[in-house]
Amino acid sequence: MAARVAEEWLNACSGCEISVVDLGERLLKVLELVEFVHIPVLMDHKYYGQLGDGKHIHIPEADVGIISGSIRNSEHLEVAEEMRKQCKIIVALGTCATHGGIPALANSYENLEILDRYYSTETTDKADFRPSDGIPTLLDATYALDEKIKVDVYLPGCAPHPDQVFVGLAALLGLMPLALADKSVCDTCPTIREGKGQVKQLRRFLQAPHYGAPDEPINQMRCLLEQGLLCMGPVTKAGCGGDGVVPRCIIARVPCRGCYGPVEQDGNQLMGMLNALASNGIDIGSLPEYTSLLRFSGAHHLLTPRKK
Repeated sequence: MAARVAEEWLNACSGCEISVVDLGERLLKVLELVEFVHIPVLMDHKYYGQLGDGKHIHIPEADVGIISGSIRNSEHLEVAEEMRKQCKIIVALGTCATHGGIPALANSYENLEILDRYYSTETTDKADFRPSDGIPTLLDATYALDEKIKVDVYLPGCAPHPDQVFVGLAALLGLMPLALADKSVCDTCPTIREGKGQVKQLRRFLQAPHYGAPDEPINQMRCLLEQGLLCMGPVTKAGCGGDGVVPRCIIARVPCRGCYGPVEQDGNQLMGMLNALASNGIDIGSLPEYTSLLRFSGAHHLLTPRKK
């Protein structure tokens, strides 16, 4: 009997769903073993019944529930709670779901500040109008899934690499053990490291890093952090390049931006990066700002409104 799977996206861009589609021929193998009972990206299944005559959000019972996106408003929360109620296992897919993702950068501001910015301009008075008819209520912050519901499996990434999505699905279907990366980007980076104390100040990424010809092997390029570029590799979970592949940002000769979130689920990329810089003799005062160190992991109360 095929496993029943439900999938939902909340406060997200659909990049995680594209990773599912990017499984390519492997998706055909998955479809032989599962029955999708709810997945907005592939099928039409209404929250309130196909005729819209239901009174409450309803998602069919499923063995596995996959949720991408963070929780930002009352509808997101209601859908997440219904998924938790109806699914035996909940998978948080993507960094928005596991750590808040890019949307959690909004946690640096109060809701009123955000609304004022979007419903008024610098040359007009602040608008009193706020759309409300049929619009879900904003929560006080952007939350990762596990701040509101129990999560069983975490598959971070912005977006997760299709290899990892397949490994996760295959493991849940009993086809293979669940084996996800537990190393940092630095642990999988082949660039040359000369040791601590090579640079004292960070520089803005306005010039390309030093490397040879464009077709030169990546293992002949010097570590970007040792070139004075802010690379989040020391505090970011590996996996963005797929199984056994060099991280995608590094392949492109640009610093890691931290999209897979912290190496440990409960890690703090900001504090970890400050420690990494200090231990390498780099002046943390040369950082232009600190918020970007939590660009992908600002949920779990790590980013909060600035004091006025």
